[in-house]
Amino acid sequence: MIDIFCQGCGVKIQTEDKEALGYAPPSALTRDPVVCQRCFRLKHYNEVQDVPLSSSDFERILMRIAEANALVVYLVDIFDFAGSRVPGLHRFVGKNPVLLVGNKQDLLPKSTNPNKLKSWIRRSSGKSGIKPVDVLLMSAEKNQGIDEVRRSMEHYRRGRDVYIVGSTNVGKSTFVNHLIRSVTGGPEVVTASRFPGTTLDFIGIPLEDGRTLYDTPGVVNPKQIIHFVETRDYKQVIPKKEIKPRVYQLNEKQALFFGGLARVDYKGPGRRSLIVYTSNALNVHRTKLEKADDLFRRQYGRLLKPPSCPGHLPEMDYHDFLTNEAHMDLVVSGLGWVTIKGEGARIGASVPKGIGVSIRSSIIKG
Repeated sequence: MIDIFCQGCGVKIQTEDKEALGYAPPSALTRDPVVCQRCFRLKHYNEVQDVPLSSSDFERILMRIAEANALVVYLVDIFDFAGSRVPGLHRFVGKNPVLLVGNKQDLLPKSTNPNKLKSWIRRSSGKSGIKPVDVLLMSAEKNQGIDEVRRSMEHYRRGRDVYIVGSTNVGKSTFVNHLIRSVTGGPEVVTASRFPGTTLDFIGIPLEDGRTLYDTPGVVNPKQIIHFVETRDYKQVIPKKEIKPRVYQLNEKQALFFGGLARVDYKGPGRRSLIVYTSNALNVHRTKLEKADDLFRRQYGRLLKPPSCPGHLPEMDYHDFLTNEAHMDLVVSGLGWVTIKGEGARIGASVPKGIGVSIRSSIIKG
């Protein structure tokens, strides 16, 4: 029997084990294209199934790129830059040139300066050893900036194959679908959704000159909050439209709760502005620091919601920070960030254990 591969995620189709990866009912083999049950239910019912592949499995697949002669298009999520970086990317790309593309530009306030944002992305990627040939911005969801990225890909690939790489939930498959439609006018062939981990192996799309464009599996970053919350909480956690900054004037010893997913303590000194950049649907609650622990005990999963299921998350882990620049961001991976104005601010952050939390130079300076 000839092997058949799912046109949505790239996994090998099998018809025996309903619980195993790549299952499709025998009747699905007569359809064109053939997709696995997981992709079918994801596309038509927005239902996600667990993927029995670990981070190391994804990394072994991506190591094949280092052996190729190709252009690597590296997608990062502007909203979650730190959480969407691929650790050790240089091991995957080898000596191949990298075109760095910041996706989800539509989520940032329209007042954001694109040139300053590109410079910030270039500097930040340089710290992790990536020196891109160019940095571009786009929104795959809104089909903004796709044409510029496509032209740059054609310029920099110089007759070579192209590999689209990035972490889970960064928008690779949506981006590839736009490329396909822009070049051929054809239908979508890659399963795209708001759930992480959709593409399970390389999916090759032939180019006009005989070369191939590959969509690749997303590398799982376990520190992203998306891997901790339940799917029913996604609509409150994952922003789907332009973020409206929320400004809070905080006195010493006040705290901000982000649902029940995170808490930011402002210890002082003095009164200062904290600007919140999270999903507009996420509830932010202010309280005095002395009352914060009691409020959390009484209202976790109720007033402080999400999470919808309080027992679903690990215990809170506490982190201390001190700002040393005039504008700094306290970032919770996948949840957003808080911009703290003024040097010398003493900040505490409580997040579920395992979720990434860090401080950086501000991505937006108002």
